[in-house]
Amino acid sequence: MSAASVQADLRGRVALVTGGTGGMGRVITAELARAGAHVVTTSRDPRRGEVLRQQVATEVGADRVEVLTGDLSSRRDLHRLAAEFAERHKILHLLVNNAGAHYRHRWLTADGVEAHLAVNHLTAFSLTYLLRDQLFAGAPARVVNVVSATMSDVRPIPLPGRPRPVSLDLSAVTDVRQLNPAAGFAPFAAYARAKLLTTICGYAFADRWREKGVSVNAVHPGIVSTGIVDDITPTVLAPFRSLIHRRLLTPEQGASAALRLAVDPGLAATTGRYYVRETPARSPEISYDAATRAAAWRLSENWVTSPA
Repeated sequence: MSAASVQADLRGRVALVTGGTGGMGRVITAELARAGAHVVTTSRDPRRGEVLRQQVATEVGADRVEVLTGDLSSRRDLHRLAAEFAERHKILHLLVNNAGAHYRHRWLTADGVEAHLAVNHLTAFSLTYLLRDQLFAGAPARVVNVVSATMSDVRPIPLPGRPRPVSLDLSAVTDVRQLNPAAGFAPFAAYARAKLLTTICGYAFADRWREKGVSVNAVHPGIVSTGIVDDITPTVLAPFRSLIHRRLLTPEQGASAALRLAVDPGLAATTGRYYVRETPARSPEISYDAATRAAAWRLSENWVTSPA
């Protein structure tokens, strides 16, 4: 699938796409709706969500998008969004955890969690975990986690040389609030660490749900021209941002990789894998460590199930 298009009949299917009003999210939402799916998406701003709904309805000739409004960095809102979805839909066939963000400075959410971790990992984990009954009911169902190859190399400018995978040591961590601490904080590494945790927990979901008919895979869509690129571009390169964007993948090109994992019949039995665009790849070695995988799952599950 080289272009952002879905060559499948998704009529009668229900999909949930997080971050639907962003560049790639907008494309994924529109293409799934074009293929006949009823697409539920999330938006923090109800006005942007309504604009998306109307735009997609005009593009595809049918009103197939439903918008849930909430703050994905908030545990309370994630629980509410999951509950609202479950009240309206008993079945979920496809969950695309697309939402992501990069921040130039460290800040904590209302729950006391570092923001990169909250948006780039705990959002995906929470919705996947909380909507498990809907996914089981929709089996064969698929979960696609949009991650980032930055987890394999946290050098902002990947010059020739040995890649530097993001560090992750969970041996002494007892609460997710301890992750990405202020001491030695680097935004790019914090972003990469969150994406690594989503990949690791995706493997854990895949192991647990292999017999449930729910596949869980991760994909790095390539370096896509989105707002995240502006945030991670070093200050010295700021004057060249427009040139940089012209050399990157378009949102349509980036979305094609996620859409392929979401709907390609040839990948129906594939689970617990990581792709760099359309090519199977190996994530950082720490992601295959059993103790780290167990710790990542335990920390994430404890957070999502703890009282608000």
